[in-house]
Amino acid sequence: MLDHNNKYTREYAQELDEKDPLAAFREEFYISDEQIYFDGNSLGLLSKRAEQTLLKMLHSWRDRGIDGWTEGEYPWFYLSETLGEQLAPLVGATKDEVIMTGSTTSNLHQLVASFFTTSSGRNKILADELAFPTDIYALQSQLKLRGLDPATHLVKVTSQDGHMLDEDDIIAAMTEDIAMIILPSILYRSGQILDMKKLTEEAHKRNIVIGFDLCHSIGSIPHQLSEWDVDFAFWCNYKHLNGGPGAVGGLYVNKRHFGQTPGLAGWFSSRKDRQFDMDHELTAATDAGAFQMGTPHVLSLAPLIGSLSMFHEAGIDRIREKSVKLTEYMLELIDLELKDYQFIIRNPREAKMRGGHIFLEHKEAARICKALKENKIIPDFRSPNGIRLAPVALYNTFTEVWDVVQKLKKIMKEEQYKKFENKRGVVA
Repeated sequence: MLDHNNKYTREYAQELDEKDPLAAFREEFYISDEQIYFDGNSLGLLSKRAEQTLLKMLHSWRDRGIDGWTEGEYPWFYLSETLGEQLAPLVGATKDEVIMTGSTTSNLHQLVASFFTTSSGRNKILADELAFPTDIYALQSQLKLRGLDPATHLVKVTSQDGHMLDEDDIIAAMTEDIAMIILPSILYRSGQILDMKKLTEEAHKRNIVIGFDLCHSIGSIPHQLSEWDVDFAFWCNYKHLNGGPGAVGGLYVNKRHFGQTPGLAGWFSSRKDRQFDMDHELTAATDAGAFQMGTPHVLSLAPLIGSLSMFHEAGIDRIREKSVKLTEYMLELIDLELKDYQFIIRNPREAKMRGGHIFLEHKEAARICKALKENKIIPDFRSPNGIRLAPVALYNTFTEVWDVVQKLKKIMKEEQYKKFENKRGVVA
């Protein structure tokens, strides 16, 4: 029985691990005994299943050659659709509303090109000042392509504290000249979860199309995109979904928009039964598949076959439940052990508003991250002074959470970080 009087001991953390219903999934991953990996919010670890399905795909190429497009366990021609169907439950969508294709940025370009229309005085896009840079770059590019000045036609909601967004501020910015809204589901720094249902309802009251960047929420929290009536969403699959570096991304399009001509059409936008007619007039797919462009990157899709099978077995609700417990425990330990070392917690404290990582600010953050790596802990630095630590539900433990906080305390107490320059590497 758990002794809550000794909640902040390593023994207590070990007891939590012993009672963890998801503990067996840790054995599915390649985990180094020499380090603690807390960077799964940037790049998830390789699982044995993902490795196996990648090798299966290589063998399909080896054994079948071009016939791999239509033969074998996972025919390549239908792979994007097959994986879209497998992923759909994680975003609360029907199988035909999801397609695995492109990347975060290419999918955003596609969706803006398809759904941003300037009419009735609406010619602006609403985003936020805390967005991941790639989203802003893409939106600026799309506006320029239409002869619009991003300085005046890209409206960014400001943050009151530089870390989180007030949903009332977002709603207030939904003015009559806004044609489209692009927001993150989870802010990549603070980990704040936005109320997608509420924001979608408010956008639609004003006849504004709204889409979400799910990069930091996919595989971390449950979604109900179709129920919330979200217009579209896009994401990467290499963070919490563990699809591997450069894994093919995904997108969701609400079935209300089926039949919409893709703004950036390509051969794989075609209806499957018409694609090899080789007609110069596109017959677009009648589902989310219409928003594909080029040939699917088969070898970069393959690991997701194995990875997604674990998500179906574990269940996104159980994954979320453990994730909340991990981050809650870590926050409590930080409050107790690091209170004398000038760390500032920038996460929402309320669990329903907090994603799957902890974000700490410290003026020596870059040096501290280097010291953590020297101590065999893999963190994530975010310029100028942020440290992200992600205890991932499928492969991290409560004991690792305890160990990381204790090692961080030792680094600060002994001033180990002072041997390093307070400057990020080329890749942070």
